[in-house]
Amino acid sequence: MYYVFMENNSFGKRLTQFRKAAGLTQKELADKVGISSTLVTDYERGKLRLYDELIIKLADALNVSTDELLGIQSTEIEGFKANRRVMQRMRTIDQLPEYKKKVILKTLDDLIRANS
Repeated sequence: MYYVFMENNSFGKRLTQFRKAAGLTQKELADKVGISSTLVTDYERGKLRLYDELIIKLADALNVSTDELLGIQSTEIEGFKANRRVMQRMRTIDQLPEYKKKVILKTLDDLIRANS
């Protein structure tokens, strides 16, 4: 899979936007991921580099993917902003037996056609 870094937006700005969209203060986010609010401030200002475990914890606390948080988008879904819940459901469907997948996908196709 190839990744493209999205321009115009630093990690700190994305972190701030996702935190605010989640309705969290810096203190609340810090408490959720087990760090100090001073560290959240420093990450949002771009003063510190993140480590992988913290990236995962932040993404989980904000209910976004790590790719979204890091500003990475997959070229496989270019032009399509994937919703985390939709992608989780698609992964679940993909793990089902083939006959069940066909039924679900046919149902989805029918619903999409009926609502287009």
